[in-house]
Amino acid sequence: MLPCGAQSSREMQELNWREFAELVPARIQTVLLPTGTIEAHGVIHNGADNTAPVDLARAMAPRLNALVAPLIPYGVTGSLDGYPGTFQISESAYRPFVADVLRGLARNGFRNIIVVNGHGGPQTAILNDLAEQASREHRVRVLVINWWSACSEATFRVFGEDGGHAGWNETAFTQAVRPQLVRRDLFSKDLEMPRPAAGTWAAFPFPAPVILYQAGQGSVRFDEAKAKEYFLAVVDCMTNLAEGTIQRWDRMNLYPAAASPASPR
Repeated sequence: MLPCGAQSSREMQELNWREFAELVPARIQTVLLPTGTIEAHGVIHNGADNTAPVDLARAMAPRLNALVAPLIPYGVTGSLDGYPGTFQISESAYRPFVADVLRGLARNGFRNIIVVNGHGGPQTAILNDLAEQASREHRVRVLVINWWSACSEATFRVFGEDGGHAGWNETAFTQAVRPQLVRRDLFSKDLEMPRPAAGTWAAFPFPAPVILYQAGQGSVRFDEAKAKEYFLAVVDCMTNLAEGTIQRWDRMNLYPAAASPASPR
């Protein structure tokens, strides 16, 4: 780990170019890339899929000795794109843009690229494809983590039940770190619906902005203590997954570290 005060920030965009050159890759080889989108989220803000991965990346970075790349804020939203304030980026535009971002991170010397993804649906499959492509083409190691899914065990452990899109778990995450963005006054049960079983029915836009993964589970509640417990549990889950993956890459000697671009060859 870097000693305290060794750098001005872990945010890539806040570093001077000379500072960056001294850090990457000689002292830092890992970068966290938050990705999300803007879409309706029940009683929390439309940007919940953006703020969650950013907050996670900032909490994870010191423990992983990583930098945090600027957020990619627009994504392939899906069935909620009819709600006010929601954005939908076409796959044909999204794919090459994200591919270029990954290419840029690799070119700048990062060996490990951890995509901290905040949005599901088709975006997850697209990011998986792009991660594989970037790894093959640039000989970097890429991990994509969908936080709500990868840390579902934490959801069951803290809440005793499954969650949902903008359900108890996602609302609690926001409540823990950005409580001013939780609009309790706007909540009603009419906002919630269970996700339909695969192959049964589909509606566009989906007729509720809170989509429960299982009927009768994950309904929005506002328990402050559980919210804080959940946030810490998710940070631990995400950090352990990223750290364990990097350690396995190292043990397998996959894509050994190259010389710094600034060093003589």
